[in-house]
Amino acid sequence: MVQKIALEEHFLAPGYEGYWRSTVGNVAPELASDLLARLTDFGEMRLKSMDEAGIARSVLAIAGPGVQSERDVATATRAARAANDYLAGEVQKRPDRYSGFAHLAMQDARGAADELERCIRELKFCGAMVNGHTNGQYLDHPSLYAFWERAEALSAPIYIHPTDPVAPSPALEGVAGLRRATWEWGFETGSHALRLVFSGHFDRFPGAKVMLGHLGETLPFLLWRFDSRAKLYGIKLAKAPSDYIKQNIMVTTSGMCSAEPLNCALAALGSERVMFAADYPFESAPEAGEFLDHAPLTESLRTNIAFNNAARYLGLNASC
Repeated sequence: MVQKIALEEHFLAPGYEGYWRSTVGNVAPELASDLLARLTDFGEMRLKSMDEAGIARSVLAIAGPGVQSERDVATATRAARAANDYLAGEVQKRPDRYSGFAHLAMQDARGAADELERCIRELKFCGAMVNGHTNGQYLDHPSLYAFWERAEALSAPIYIHPTDPVAPSPALEGVAGLRRATWEWGFETGSHALRLVFSGHFDRFPGAKVMLGHLGETLPFLLWRFDSRAKLYGIKLAKAPSDYIKQNIMVTTSGMCSAEPLNCALAALGSERVMFAADYPFESAPEAGEFLDHAPLTESLRTNIAFNNAARYLGLNASC
């Protein structure tokens, strides 16, 4: 069993259940109750799951959407700060096993930038997890440039996590099984990342670091086509779209226990840009760990995916 750092591992702070409940309305009540128990546990259940998976360290983040669905900016700002302080307290209890991603009120770009800096410098977090759009505003919006300037200056990775789309796609109407995690969230989150690429965001912020789960939300599979269609439609960028994806985006294995997409991500992005995640408690950490332990990889590559890439990219050997 290879030692692992897990990067998409969720929790809930006090007062956050209401935000989270909106994402599990179509989940059986008993399953939702079990998930809530695991999200609010930092002890036996979580650590047992980590041990069974070979996870030495989990980087914890609020289960979305969190305050990004809050309409009152002041409330969102206070609640985000409280959640970060709460997580920092839990990390301090087990600094050998837990690290943190900041939760941010993206409704206020400068406020989010200040909170990100506080979380990096004072709380020793490793970056931030942003749960998709914020009340319909995506991360390429010009009003958020001040946030990206600070994130770039801090060299802080921003993990874009799925959320519900602004409006359900008519193409999925009447087929409930395709909603949310099955297909809808992947399309939504992949599209969010592509907005950053095609809008010229990475030309403005060449040092920006973005992370995606689920082995890149299908982006690695489509690199050639992105480049081809950008030429066709006359998209003016300093580089080909695939270059930004390869240079500014890292991906994790969260929710993807299959060799085929893993091999695609490795071939498309390079072995140094793929990292491990379990997506606890929404996926089985032991299953994710067992998959990586037995995937047909060289041992050096397995170790890099499991531990070394994350340690280097998030500075986990130093402050976290």
